[in-house]
Parts: sequence; C-alpha cells; structure tokens
Amino acid sequence: MGGLIQPSPATQESESNLKPVLLGLGLVILVVGIAAFLLRNQPKTSTGPHPYATKLQLTNIKMSAAENFVGASVTYIDGTITNTGDRTVSHAMVRVIFKDSMNQVAQSEDVPLRVLQTTGPYPDAVDLKLAPLTPGSSTQFRLSFEHVTSEWNQEYPTVQVTDVELK
Repeated sequence: MGGLIQPSPATQESESNLKPVLLGLGLVILVVGIAAFLLRNQPKTSTGPHPYATKLQLTNIKMSAAENFVGASVTYIDGTITNTGDRTVSHAMVRVIFKDSMNQVAQSEDVPLRVLQTTGPYPDAVDLKLAPLTPGSSTQFRLSFEHVTSEWNQEYPTVQVTDVELK
C-alpha cells in the first residue's frame, strides 16, 4: 500500500524498465552512427578522361537494332577503333550519350569497349583483355544496349573513350 510519501510499487517498476530500454536505444544509435561514419564512401572526383584516350580514335560508327531471342530490341553501335599511341591497350571504357529532341542528355552509359573477333562462324564481341589493341593497329568494335530510352532523338549518340588500361 502506497501512502502519500511513498510511491506505489507499480510506479517504481515502470521507471526501472525504462532505463535499460533508453540505454539500449542510445547504444544502438551510437553503433549505427559509428558504422555509417566508417563505411561511408569517399566522394568521387571527376578527373576527366584518361590521358591516353586521345590516342584512341573511334571512326566508321554505324548503328543497328535487332530483336533478341525473347523479343526485346537490342541496339548496337559498331565502328573501328585505332590505337595511334605507342602502348598496348588492354581495356577501355566508353561513355555513350543519347540525346533527346531538345539536344539534352536523355541517357548516358559507361560501357566497356568490346572488339569483334571473327574466328568462329559469327563475329563475337570480346573484352580488350582477350584481344589487346597494339600500337598502330585498328580493329572493329561493338557496343550493345538492351534498353535505350524512348526520349532518344534517333540521331547518332556521342561516343567517347573515358578510361584506358595499358600494358
């Protein structure tokens, strides 16, 4: 029986349960904050294209489209890449920019440049690591896109080499 001076036992019990809950909640918030701080990504700095990218020339660019085996449309960009530099290229990334009717960027994708090998019954697009581009040589390339935005103005996109790995 609680009197006027002594608190009732029910009040003491609810206060004692509240302290561990608040302590646990504070501990969880602290751990999540520390984990978020330690696992955050460093901001990426835009350094521009690789310096050797200027020595790779993309010419004879053509586009085509075909349906794959499930009936979806695939867009291809074919062309010739020439290495005018003095190093062997083992990998290259290109940025392809599709524009809309107002000449604004409708879709931008960074894709690996794949060269065409014609050793089999049909041309196969493979990574440059399997068929490196030696100094002074040229080869055919193919870029494939499973989806191109419907806002695309149907003109040739901008294709630019952005990253290069050299041997």
